[in-house]
Amino acid sequence: MSSDVAAAAEPPLLEVEGLHTTFDTLVGPVRSVGGVSFTVNDGETLGIVGETGCGKSVTALSILRLVPVPPGRHSGAVRYRGRDLLALTEKEMRRIRGDRISMIFQEPMTSLNPVLSVGRQIAECVQLHQGLGRAAAMERAVAMLKLVQMPEAERRAAEYPHQLSGGMRQRVMIALALSCKPELLIADEPTTALDVTIQAQILDLIKRLQRELGMGVIMITHDLGVVAESCDRVVVMYAGKKVEEATVLDLFDRPRHPYTRALMASMPALSTRAARLTEIPGLVPAPHRLGRGCAFAPRCTFAEARCRVEQPALVVDSLGHGVACFAAEDGRIPEHVPELAIP
Repeated sequence: MSSDVAAAAEPPLLEVEGLHTTFDTLVGPVRSVGGVSFTVNDGETLGIVGETGCGKSVTALSILRLVPVPPGRHSGAVRYRGRDLLALTEKEMRRIRGDRISMIFQEPMTSLNPVLSVGRQIAECVQLHQGLGRAAAMERAVAMLKLVQMPEAERRAAEYPHQLSGGMRQRVMIALALSCKPELLIADEPTTALDVTIQAQILDLIKRLQRELGMGVIMITHDLGVVAESCDRVVVMYAGKKVEEATVLDLFDRPRHPYTRALMASMPALSTRAARLTEIPGLVPAPHRLGRGCAFAPRCTFAEARCRVEQPALVVDSLGHGVACFAAEDGRIPEHVPELAIP
């Protein structure tokens, strides 16, 4: 077998296929993630974008099996290097979680242990997964803090989360997530609640470390600016479903789903002097209030009677640009939107 054929046969780093996450509640089963599928390859950054409540974080937690069962339950497949994570025992999953696949959570102050020094927390992760002794693990912890450009890393390693600024805590979370040199990093809103300067530093840091370690990244965000700056491909989610997927350049050049277009239109632009920002009317529907048709139909200017009773399937064109929208299929949405393109 030639090397080209062997490379083609190798499974992707991560393959999510038909992932459903449902919660049993007092009002009955509530679907939070409904049949989401995507892949992530080595060295690639996949962006998952959408408003709050679209199912982005639950998707990430489901990949790592961090959704409590019960009341949560999963179906579908999440394959890491061809191995279905949903079929593993909890003991087998713990060997992968935090080692081969790591996650940066939204709020570091609530994700870090307040009664352990940050160095100790990183060292414990290294001891658990890498089998290092206490002293060697602490050396690795300090080295990781230096890697993420933490000032005075030796001193900061002995400090507690409440003694650090928000940007420093986020660097600790990155150091913790990367301490075992994972193959896949899931970054869930890694710049939330940080000022603009620190946001740019954190994103640049993740990109630099990705190049050095060769890892794949899933970047979960509601910020299209972060997507344009950091991602290779983008999945747009709405009400727990994937409504559009494309390369980042293709998505910004020709957004085909009305929801994607509305998100882009709501971005503030320095070139416009409009008195008000464009907004998307209405709210993301609660998971237990989803109807039979397209969940975006009540907020969509292109919606017709069919949209309210039928679910559009995701249709992929010859360029690999997928969209789940009847209006896009019928050609009622223009292909290109030059004023929204990001060079």
